[in-house]
Amino acid sequence: MKISKKNLSFIGLSSLVLLTSSFATAAEMSSMDHSGMDMSDMDHSGMDMSGDMSDMDHSGMDMSGDMSGMDHSGMDMSGDMSDMDHSGMDMSGMQGGQPPADARSPDYSNGVPYGQYGKPMMMGSMPLWGVSVDDLGYQFDEDQINFESTGWYGTDSNRLRLRTEGSAQTKDDKEIDSLSSLAYWKPLSIFWNGEAGVAYDTENDNAAIMAGIVGTAPYFIETDARAYLYTDGQLRLDLGAEYEWRLDQHWVVIPEVGLTAFSKDDHDNGITKGFNEMETEVRLTYETFNRQLAPYVGVSYETALGKARGQRRQENESVDSNSLTAGLNSGFNCLPILI
Repeated sequence: MKISKKNLSFIGLSSLVLLTSSFATAAEMSSMDHSGMDMSDMDHSGMDMSGDMSDMDHSGMDMSGDMSGMDHSGMDMSGDMSDMDHSGMDMSGMQGGQPPADARSPDYSNGVPYGQYGKPMMMGSMPLWGVSVDDLGYQFDEDQINFESTGWYGTDSNRLRLRTEGSAQTKDDKEIDSLSSLAYWKPLSIFWNGEAGVAYDTENDNAAIMAGIVGTAPYFIETDARAYLYTDGQLRLDLGAEYEWRLDQHWVVIPEVGLTAFSKDDHDNGITKGFNEMETEVRLTYETFNRQLAPYVGVSYETALGKARGQRRQENESVDSNSLTAGLNSGFNCLPILI
C-alpha cells in the first residue's frame, strides 16, 4: 500500500491532537477534588507501600468517613514511616476515644425499667449468716471438753459476731468456764479485721468491754489479739496464732499457740500480774469432701508462766500438763437473708 504525503500529514496531525489531549487530561486531574469520593470498597491488597514515605504530609487528610469495608490485608507497610506527620489527621470517626457523659447510668439500667422484681441486689451488699465450730474436742488426761465457736450475721463490710470459748469438766463438779463476747466486726485492711463489743467471763463472774484485731500475718499465720477491760479494772490480753500446713487436698497439720496476760493480781481467781499461761496444740486434721466437717487428733500442752507457777505450786495445782486430744471442726456459712 502506498502512503501519500497527504496521508502522512493527516497521521501526524492526529497524533499531535491525541498527545495534546492527554496532557490536558492529566492537568485537569491534578486539580480535581477527591474529598467526596467513597473508597470504602477499594481493595488495597496489591498496593506496595514499602517505599520511603517519610516526607509525606498527612495533615490535611480527613479520615472521618467509613473505611470499614477496605481490605488492607495485602498492604506492605514495611517502609520507613517514622517521619510521617499525623498531627492534622481527624480520627474522630474511628473507634475509641472518650465515651459521652451519658453513656451509662449510675445504676447500670441504661433507662430500662427493672420490672416486677425491682432493682437487683449485689452479692456484697446482701446480709448473710454463718456458724463455725473452730474446736470441739476432748482432752483425755484432763477429762474435759474444749470448745470454741463463732456465729455471725451481716455483710462483707459490717457484721455482728457472737463468739464463745472455754472448757467443761466431765468429772467431779463438772464446772464450765467460758468467755463469751458480742462484737461489731469490720475490715480494717486487706488482711486485718477489727472487733469491738462486750463480753462476759464465767470463771470470775465479771463483765467486760472487748476490743480486738484478727487477721493474717506474713507467711499465712492466722493471728488474733483481744483485750478485755473488766468492771473491776482488771485488763486481760489474749494472743493466739496458728498455721495450716497442708499435706494434700484433705490432710492438714495445724500447730497453734495461745498466751494469756493480766494487768494485776487477783488471788481469789488464781490470777497473777503478767503472762499467766501458755497453751499449745498440734492437730492432724482430715477435711471431708465438702470442707464443712473436719475431724482431728492431736497433742496439747499447757504451762503456767511467771508468778503463776509459784502460786499454783502453793495451791497444790499442776504447773505443766499435756494430753491427747480428739475432736472436730465444722462450719456452715453464707445463706442469704432477704429483708
